[in-house]
Amino acid sequence: MSDNLLSNINNPSDLRQLDEAQLPQVAQELRNFIIDIVSVKEGHLGASLGVIELTIALHFVFDTPNDLLIWDVGHQAYGHKILTGRRENFHTNRQLGGISGFPKRSESIYDAFGVGHSSTSISAALGMAIASNLKGEYEKQHIAVIGDASIASGMAFEGLNHAGVTDANLLVILNDNAIGIDPSVGALKKYLTAVKEGKNPRQNNMIKSLNFDYSGPIDGHDIFAVIKELKRLQKVKGPKFLHIITTKGKGLQQAEENQVKYHAPGKFDATTGEIHIKSEENLPPKYQDVFGLSVLDLAKKNEKIIGITPAMPSGSSLKFMMEALPKRAFDVGIAEQHAVTLAAGMATQGMIVFCNIYSTFVQRAYDQVIHDVALQNLPVIFCLDRAGLVGEDGATHHGVFDLAYLRCIPNMIIYSPMNEIGLQNILYTAQLGLNNPISIRYPRGRGVVADWQSKNFGNYEKIEIGNAICLQKGSEIAVLSNGTIGNNVTLAIAKMQHLETVAHYDFSFVKPLDENLLHVIFSKFERIITIEDGVVNGGFGSAVLEFAASHNYASKIKILGIPDEFIEQGTVNELQQYCKIDVKSLEILFSNY
Repeated sequence: MSDNLLSNINNPSDLRQLDEAQLPQVAQELRNFIIDIVSVKEGHLGASLGVIELTIALHFVFDTPNDLLIWDVGHQAYGHKILTGRRENFHTNRQLGGISGFPKRSESIYDAFGVGHSSTSISAALGMAIASNLKGEYEKQHIAVIGDASIASGMAFEGLNHAGVTDANLLVILNDNAIGIDPSVGALKKYLTAVKEGKNPRQNNMIKSLNFDYSGPIDGHDIFAVIKELKRLQKVKGPKFLHIITTKGKGLQQAEENQVKYHAPGKFDATTGEIHIKSEENLPPKYQDVFGLSVLDLAKKNEKIIGITPAMPSGSSLKFMMEALPKRAFDVGIAEQHAVTLAAGMATQGMIVFCNIYSTFVQRAYDQVIHDVALQNLPVIFCLDRAGLVGEDGATHHGVFDLAYLRCIPNMIIYSPMNEIGLQNILYTAQLGLNNPISIRYPRGRGVVADWQSKNFGNYEKIEIGNAICLQKGSEIAVLSNGTIGNNVTLAIAKMQHLETVAHYDFSFVKPLDENLLHVIFSKFERIITIEDGVVNGGFGSAVLEFAASHNYASKIKILGIPDEFIEQGTVNELQQYCKIDVKSLEILFSNY
């Protein structure tokens, strides 16, 4: 083997200086580079390993950044980042002050479009292609790389539908590996499988029928075949579609064999691929498992309970119910809008529907939440996982807007449990029957009750809707917390010298607010602090301010939460420190307020 080639590639122009015959060596070096760093620093592994040959071929054939390359979602863009000037600082990927785990326009001219949520690439690339035509730049190429899980989303079809009636110089590349984070689902997956297996008649091609020049499927790991086809398509005008077959995790045996686990495996041995097992002994449960285990337990006792998730059965832990009660738990693929209105339809027929969607992804179904659920006052139970700061995934994935965007919707109940017991009890309460829709928001990661499963699981108590609780009495300052960030408040007060001066109230319900208790608090305290792990504009603190203004209270109110900016990547603790809602910042504030 000759000298390392990757170390001399600082941008795609360097890559294009190589002979085509040298590219398999570059592919091997690029795979090794990603494996070596991700094994230590963590991140998304399988998706990037699966598109190494495609990534090299794209930058070898096309004149990036003049030609525009858009990666859907961005999980698979590590190779792209390394080849476009970020090799030297790739070790800072997803870290505070480091590079983003996703393509980002402000980070590099090679990142043509910022992504993080799926299924946006075709619309964005089409927009760029139409703009190029209007500017007379007819030779410019616009390439969207989208996976088979993402292309099943409604937005991708909207883009394909429009592109097919344009003369846009657009190339859509379908990276077909039959998996997103979890295995792809649905009729489209079955269609693509038939195409791959040669069982679909050539005349029965849905992509061709949308006026695309269709080619493939070809082996996405045969770099010479991919380059040859890209060069041919470079000369074809109008909308084009290339179907390539890849293997997620390609080049690392364990990642190929266990594609779900190796999507983002944590730390692992770069040579063997073995994941470093973290001891989970005596640790509190993950909130997602509290949801998953509780909903399954409740569903076994209540045959009207249904579970729905858009493409996140593992991440939401709805997988427990899907395995035990497959006819009543549904993975609908990357289709948040459909998930919400499907839940609404079921609710009209008396079903009790737990619709589990990550907070950041409910943003994609906002109209459906308002128009199809809340307007009709259907008692859908929204379970918003990954609410608050999520850490290393950064600005595209923080679930910090939901309190603000849900609070303004009539009929909506909003509840943020302070711990696992609150979560299991609100799930129990919701399935007893509510007259309104409810949003239950809880964070990524682990709770605070180490022996929850042995002591609390299954011991349900009904929660009174709209009630807040006094956790600690105090004489001078009232701290009103919403959700799990209240645990930081408890810890901060415990560290104070004069802890008897601070009263702490758990306002798990943002809507309806416990106005009776608020009257008591405002009558007693001149200094009030609200804290939430959502944006300060329009959230829980804003609701308390509105209450105070409408009742002419003059108490001094300080609102803590996420400032009016997009928070980048870092650990949750680092980001809490930045937002001044970590334990130490709170202790200092309470002592000096």
